[in-house]
Amino acid sequence: MDLQSLCKVILVSALISLVCHPCSVTAGDIVHDDDSAPKKPGCENDFVLVKVQTWVNGIEDAEFVGVGARFGTAIVSKEKNANQRRLVLSDPRDCCSHPKNKLDNDVIMVDRGHCKFTTKANNAQAANASALLIINNQKELYKMVCDPDETDLDIHIPTVMLPQDAGVSLEKMLTSNSSVSVQLYSPKRPLVDIAEVFLWLMAVGTILCASYWSAWSAREAAIEHDKLLKDALDEIPDTRHVGSGGLLNINTRSAVLFVVFASCFLIMLYKLMAYWFVELLVVLFCIGGVEGLQTCLVALLSRWFKRIAESYVKIPLFGAVSYLTLAVSPFCIAFAVVWAVYRNVSFAWIGQDILGIALIITVLQIVHVPNLKVGTVLLSCAFLYDIFWVFVSKKLFHESVMIVVARGDKSGQDGIPMLLKIPRMFDPWGGYSIIGFGDILLPGLLVAFSLRYDWLANKSLRAGYFVWAMIAYGLGLLVTYVALNLMDGHGQPALLYIVPFTLGTFLTLGRKRGDLRILWTSGEPERPCPHIRLEHQTIEELNDEK
Repeated sequence: MDLQSLCKVILVSALISLVCHPCSVTAGDIVHDDDSAPKKPGCENDFVLVKVQTWVNGIEDAEFVGVGARFGTAIVSKEKNANQRRLVLSDPRDCCSHPKNKLDNDVIMVDRGHCKFTTKANNAQAANASALLIINNQKELYKMVCDPDETDLDIHIPTVMLPQDAGVSLEKMLTSNSSVSVQLYSPKRPLVDIAEVFLWLMAVGTILCASYWSAWSAREAAIEHDKLLKDALDEIPDTRHVGSGGLLNINTRSAVLFVVFASCFLIMLYKLMAYWFVELLVVLFCIGGVEGLQTCLVALLSRWFKRIAESYVKIPLFGAVSYLTLAVSPFCIAFAVVWAVYRNVSFAWIGQDILGIALIITVLQIVHVPNLKVGTVLLSCAFLYDIFWVFVSKKLFHESVMIVVARGDKSGQDGIPMLLKIPRMFDPWGGYSIIGFGDILLPGLLVAFSLRYDWLANKSLRAGYFVWAMIAYGLGLLVTYVALNLMDGHGQPALLYIVPFTLGTFLTLGRKRGDLRILWTSGEPERPCPHIRLEHQTIEELNDEK
């Protein structure tokens, strides 16, 4: 393997080990899980995100996102049914005693602390408030619950918590002698967003393209291998590595080490997640994206520009580089730089997805699973890795490490860039549907292996394994999104569903068709040596002459 390919594999192996699950990133992340908040009569509301739309002097202004309390009246879901009410600042600010303000069905804003949430709500209700906004003392949102021994829960006004920065903004509006009014409502999410459909197509299409490219390259290498053997009857060269330049075959040991390395890297991300570290990951992603985009464009354009694709120039450290690569590289670098500079704008996800897809396709072209045994070990370890860091890590770190890293909760940004994402187009809460590189790449290694085997064994689509592997992957990813919606947008480990579908289908079909031993060990169909075929042909011709 040359230096360029080696660097590419090392870099990408680090990038793809970060995130292996799709989840929905929504406005206003909430602290604490529902199962830790007890329900009781008068305190049994579901936690919902609440939109707080403001008007200043009758002109529509900023919108904030809060979370409704367990207690109080349920918040209306439709904007047209939500009343617009005047906002006032509580006196005293904590509302732990009866407010001195004269309220006429107004919304009262209070500070968190010094007494129970329900005490504040009861005092606000007694003062004739129509709703209560509690400003948190942190940037996050906190789920407001009732204590197990509370009995005074006859609360008939909605109570909403807002983050600290929203409180600062609202206080500035109120202290500027402006008339401020608010409207509270909690729109429901659609059952399925079109973004998830496009993301599913994107993931399946990426594996499809990468598999055909990988299988085509493997078949060309096999043809070249046979041709060399046919042309060398007297002197048999060592052709074990013919056509394998730049490829990396994973073995069982490296499959296990990959997951160990990924876990260590994930912990490092979790502990070091900060602005500077995310910036470093952006740089690494851009380097990998440039390599991937360059490789894909050169492979595509070489069909039309064969002459410059086959003309090379020597460059220090990189060796022989084609003129086509030199022509394409500036565009790829410029594309990645523009994305990095403008990655926070609304349409930057397009550039991120292009770089990510090119990177994944390139890795699936370079890194190969040689047989089903290695594929089983790799996917089984990844299966346990995904479950541990999404679910089990909550017991050790009091939060899901995988989801925290994916969303970038501790970085103050939108999360790490090693994700494919599409904005949720019809979701009133906005956000993105995302999928980690690992959820495409790791199953993609097995799917690409299935097509290479089918082509080398001259199997038809129906008699082969590729179509069934693709269907299994698509169904596994589909079930993931169904589970995601059933769990109300909480992050799900995609490999929990994808691995049983893809690996189970492959193992079952292989056993049923009698190919399991070959798939498990060699990973290639048994082919007679061309020398033996030629020798048999020569002997038969000599016998005929006699």
